[in-house]
Amino acid sequence: MQQSSIFRRLAAIVLAAVAVLPLAEAIAQEFPSRPVKFVVPFPPGSGTDTSARYFGRKFTELTGQPVVVENKPGANGFIAVQQVLAAPADGYTVFVGSNSTLAVNVALFRKLPYNPQVDMAPLSMMMRAPAVVVVPPASPYKTLQELVAAAKASPGKLNHGGGSAGYQLMNEALNDRAGVEIVNVPFKGASEALTAVASGTVDLAFADITASTELIKSGKLRALAVASDRRAVALPAVPHMGEAGLPGYGAYVWVGAMVSAKTPKAETDKLAALFAQIERMPETREFYEKLGAETMQGGAEEMRRFQASEIELWKRLAVKAKVQQE
Repeated sequence: MQQSSIFRRLAAIVLAAVAVLPLAEAIAQEFPSRPVKFVVPFPPGSGTDTSARYFGRKFTELTGQPVVVENKPGANGFIAVQQVLAAPADGYTVFVGSNSTLAVNVALFRKLPYNPQVDMAPLSMMMRAPAVVVVPPASPYKTLQELVAAAKASPGKLNHGGGSAGYQLMNEALNDRAGVEIVNVPFKGASEALTAVASGTVDLAFADITASTELIKSGKLRALAVASDRRAVALPAVPHMGEAGLPGYGAYVWVGAMVSAKTPKAETDKLAALFAQIERMPETREFYEKLGAETMQGGAEEMRRFQASEIELWKRLAVKAKVQQE
């Protein structure tokens, strides 16, 4: 009797476990079952913000769940990152960041309040775009050569509007390559820096092509060069760096999505699959091509490797440009 009772109990436990499995699978399949938040470390109008809003719309089309894009600019992206890391690690808070917050900050700061390779888990790359050197429409500089000549004649006189840590390093790399001293003036985001350039408050800025193309076409900014080895489809009349007098100089902005590293694997994998699905859509490629950018295919592991290589790249650039860590 006692042995029979034990067998009955074991059978009941096995049946209960089998019954739980479909329930767990159903819960995983239901994710997301409520609105998802995309946190962006820059103000509206930046290339990162544009990507977050585009992916948010497509995410809603695929899942039926609303996406709230929350802009949290300031403090070199620290505010946005800390908000994501402080939120419940359940997959409903996604960080949409750029090379600044996910790579460049490691090169610029002695002690970061977060580790982008440890505290955060990659989901997917989203896009990459060349930067553009822009000046006010009334600027006396019609070419990059004229700007460089003026900077050499008066070291420290010209100033650069830095919308992020990444743009600051682009300017420092320009200083090193051209043998000039252009002073960086920090702003909370690319949109604020471009407003300052348009008004003539600062002399120039490196800008993400996706955030500056319309301003250039409308005459609110003047583009001197695309920081690439070829002309941009979106700005075919603007010379690339080789044509502008600085061959070999390249500066790109990229955007990727991450979550807290504490997020369960099932939710992380589901989010990564959704982002990858959006990347593969023909309309996503067309969306970015119109802005002069390109989609970046690749899942979590590809992004992890790319991020590591970018961190090393920006560290080397910071050392070469003799940038003092803050």
